[in-house]
Amino acid sequence: MSAPKSAVSVLGLGTMGSALAAAFLKAGHPVTVWNRSAARTGPLVAQGALPAGTPAEAVAASPLVVVCLLTNDNVQELLATLAEEVSGRTLVNVTNGTPAQARELAVWAAKHGAEYLDGGIMAVPQMIAGPHAYVFYSGPQGTFDAHCETLSALGGTKYVGTDPGLAALYDLALLTGMYGMVLGVMQAYALVRTEDIPATEFAELLVPWIGAMLAGAPQWAKSIDSGRHLTDVSSLAVNHAAFPNFLAAFRDQGVRTDLFEPFQAILDRAMTEGYEADGLSRIADLLRE
Repeated sequence: MSAPKSAVSVLGLGTMGSALAAAFLKAGHPVTVWNRSAARTGPLVAQGALPAGTPAEAVAASPLVVVCLLTNDNVQELLATLAEEVSGRTLVNVTNGTPAQARELAVWAAKHGAEYLDGGIMAVPQMIAGPHAYVFYSGPQGTFDAHCETLSALGGTKYVGTDPGLAALYDLALLTGMYGMVLGVMQAYALVRTEDIPATEFAELLVPWIGAMLAGAPQWAKSIDSGRHLTDVSSLAVNHAAFPNFLAAFRDQGVRTDLFEPFQAILDRAMTEGYEADGLSRIADLLRE
């Protein structure tokens, strides 16, 4: 006979929180759920979850408490009402936030006798518990090890270190890459649409082009880690000479330049500081204050 699964409480039943609770239920864990709007508990109760009338009841029901709210300000407001109840519990906060916020919450948890793990979910709700979903975790190694099996119900588990802020750092860094790509794609679509070129038609060219360019990312990483940025491929001087054409074309075609003007400023600075012969990898250093 297999051992009974650990009980889990989930606080916050938005689209993501509901997906997390459903994944724990599917994996066979006893799950208690709470949401500020009690109506959201209905679908999960129908799947076997136990509804809690208050956050305190939810925390009391399980040794592992997963918090998934809209912002970390919401998390802090909620936990402030649970200072006594959290003692002896493990809090896993998967709310999107900053490294500084995660560290602050970890200090608060320790002060009130709770263990704290911060989590960064790399998936949309529909992906949870699927083969491509994973979650970054940071905080005490022993705490992660104790709950890793339970947390694996959500997808892959990637422990990134004892510093509670590291999960948020990894999360935001990956999202930064995503948003940078999305903004560039939208700028490209805006540009071609000024001549009534269908975005769907242009996508057939854009997708493989972006994929080919991303193949350079590992080499950029090596240059950044080594501090050796000299290149004979595409120097910052070459990019600096060409980039004004982008801004001019945007203006001529009636497309806003807001997204790309900061890059011109970075290229200008690279020239001023003598990095003409370096490759694009030098930009990572120039972005640090």
